[in-house]
Amino acid sequence: MGVITKLTLEQLNSIFKNYDFISIEATTYGVIDTTYIAKTKHKEYIIKKYERDIKDKIETDKKLLQYLNSSGLNVPAFLEEKDGWYIYEKLSGDIPKNTHTAHIQALARFLSKLHATTYKRGFPTPFLQNCKVQESLDYTKSNYFHYYKKFQHIKNFHMPSEGLIHGDIFKDNTVFDSHTIGIFDFIDSGHGSFLFDCAVALVGFNVRTTDNYYINLFLNTYNQRAPKKLNRSELIYEMDLASKFYTLLRIYRNKDIKKARELL
Repeated sequence: MGVITKLTLEQLNSIFKNYDFISIEATTYGVIDTTYIAKTKHKEYIIKKYERDIKDKIETDKKLLQYLNSSGLNVPAFLEEKDGWYIYEKLSGDIPKNTHTAHIQALARFLSKLHATTYKRGFPTPFLQNCKVQESLDYTKSNYFHYYKKFQHIKNFHMPSEGLIHGDIFKDNTVFDSHTIGIFDFIDSGHGSFLFDCAVALVGFNVRTTDNYYINLFLNTYNQRAPKKLNRSELIYEMDLASKFYTLLRIYRNKDIKKARELL
């Protein structure tokens, strides 16, 4: 699901009169906000409608993207807002279907640069504050008690505040243009643990805790420029935690055990 609020090409052109869009395509990824891809004769854009009351977060996100862009990170630029619809630059490339060596190396390079850029800098919101962990646990306890017993320890999960983390780098939040990675959807980012950010990204790229090649490749690449070096045993432990963490959130957000179970 990528669309909650319907938008036609005619409606889009009546809202944003200076672009002359020639097509609009609904996306199939994402579970919270509405996302379209729109085209003019020469460019493509991301059109978003946030299906939540998060005006402060949107303003923070716009400034954050500008800051990350100016730091040389390949993230989309915010362009314009009108009537609750937001236009962003569409990054070049495609969402990867499978995981390859080049993906893991690019992922590690991006994260090491992101973390080095934001290390010990102040950001307004803790990442965990955005995740509704307690609400997810309460829902799971009432509806899927078997899973609640597995995940209830997550309520005690705390993370150090090291700098900005994306925290949700799954494949559908990335694009690859050859070996160049672009990452988007920073709306729920916040300050938190670099180890957790890396663990989520590896889980999001279907790397298992037993995939020694990819884990070692990631660590060797990431640790070259990261502000804090990671070790293998810590990363593997955090990957297991990250998979359970997002399984719990998927149960709450998607109300779909089958989709959530993919992460386990």
